[in-house]
Amino acid sequence: MRKAIFLFFLLLGVGAGFLLARSEDWGVRIVMMAVGALFGGAIGGGLSQIGKQQPRRRRLLTEEEVEPIPGGGGSGRDLAVNYWRDEGHLPFTKPPRPEHGTRMLDADKNV
Repeated sequence: MRKAIFLFFLLLGVGAGFLLARSEDWGVRIVMMAVGALFGGAIGGGLSQIGKQQPRRRRLLTEEEVEPIPGGGGSGRDLAVNYWRDEGHLPFTKPPRPEHGTRMLDADKNV
């Protein structure tokens, strides 16, 4: 639809230039048609908004991009996000797993 509006005004300008110089020589007719095309193209382009930039489609942001976790890992939200991974401990304070299992120091264990 935009191209049709643009072409209509372009041809309207060419036609107006031809009508204004119809009794002149071909050189004058061509110059007047070119001037008419110039003005018709400018008016048609403005009305059809051909030169206007279209809004760019933005990609959807992730939750971390919308609301980044402040402080680098010590907030309550960060602890909630990583609760199951860290098993309730603060980052970098999780005790190491015992080498021989959880019942390593039981008294009734046979060595």
